[in-house]
Amino acid sequence: MNQTRSYRHPALSSTADARTRRIRRKVLVCLLLVMLVCSLLYVDIIFGTVLYSFDDLWRVISGEWIPGISFALGELRIPRSLTALACGATFGLAGSCFQHLLRNPLASPDIIGITAGANTAAVFGIVVLGLSGPELSTLAIVGGLATALVVSGLTWKGGLSLGRLILIGIALGAMLDALSSWMLVHADQWDIQSASRWLTGSLAGAQWSDVALSMYALLIGGAAMIALSRRLNVLRLGDDLAASLGIQVGMSQIAIIIVAVSMLSVATAAVGPIAFVSFLSGPIARRLSGHGDSALAESALVGASLVLASDIVAQHLVSEQLPVGVVTSVIGGPVLVILMTLAARKGNLE
Repeated sequence: MNQTRSYRHPALSSTADARTRRIRRKVLVCLLLVMLVCSLLYVDIIFGTVLYSFDDLWRVISGEWIPGISFALGELRIPRSLTALACGATFGLAGSCFQHLLRNPLASPDIIGITAGANTAAVFGIVVLGLSGPELSTLAIVGGLATALVVSGLTWKGGLSLGRLILIGIALGAMLDALSSWMLVHADQWDIQSASRWLTGSLAGAQWSDVALSMYALLIGGAAMIALSRRLNVLRLGDDLAASLGIQVGMSQIAIIIVAVSMLSVATAAVGPIAFVSFLSGPIARRLSGHGDSALAESALVGASLVLASDIVAQHLVSEQLPVGVVTSVIGGPVLVILMTLAARKGNLE
């Protein structure tokens, strides 16, 4: 009886094995990052001037009213920590998308002026209109989206030019930053303090409305980015190659920008522009995952970890609580130097 042996070309076998290793590493990295995020979330909630037990946390989550504890955990600590998680993940995811779209692993969404637009709108709301809370967040979202719309409109000439997008974004961002500075110079002392706290990036005063806003942005934007992830991966190879593979380059770029800008604007409106999170999450995630795809899930988890860890440090490092943006700036500077040093040694920015 004749038996037919299956034969696999060595190159195909090697490719399949490499793909299997990449998938296993991706799953392992994601699981470890999920465990890290959960651990940081737990520590961020229970640690403070009063240390609460897991039993206290569970009873509050279950809906039991415990005098003093229910307010401290249910209205102060849990909303703050969940907002940190959601906004950190949103910053990380949006930042990674921009880096892939611009084909620069060390790019930042700030480069096209989105954060400057949200900042200027927020400063205007605080200094001129006297807004706070949901009204201020709404105005910041509108400012970020309007800036992105203006930049995209000025850039569009029969298609989206990434070079023009960056140049116009930098120019418009500089103008908006100057306008924000002018308003702060002419503001009273109380408004300056409020605006400075918002511009630094702070989780103080986070409420359940901020949790809902940032969670909606993360879930809806994350689902949209997953749907666009194949196009994002192909666009990294260049516009010409993407078009030859059947990708509508212009429409895909616009869709990715709309989703990323919307996510970033909402997160910025909730907590302010927390420095370096969008910038660093993608490079760290890609180094952990060790492969060339967009690493969206890893970027979101790294972003959440960065903000949660920074919030823990901001609350307990010194006697007076610091804005979380101060801590991310202190951490982000050295990490940036390390990334640039590694990139210089390899002769590229990957």
